[in-house]
Amino acid sequence: MKGDCKMVIIKIKQTSSHIGCSKKQKRTLNSLGLKKIGNKVEHNDNPVIRGMIKKVKHLISVEK
Repeated sequence: MKGDCKMVIIKIKQTSSHIGCSKKQKRTLNSLGLKKIGNKVEHNDNPVIRGMIKKVKHLISVEK
């Protein structure tokens, strides 16, 4: 059945400040939904989100 596949959820937490980062990295954090240190969001695991995570990996922590 088509509806049986389960989407993998990624939990992302901002661990560092965006001060001193480039504008692109600030925009990436904002588009992920992270605005302050300690914020947590959940996203579906897909290539777009994985690309964003790769660009700001030094500012966040990720768990499945």
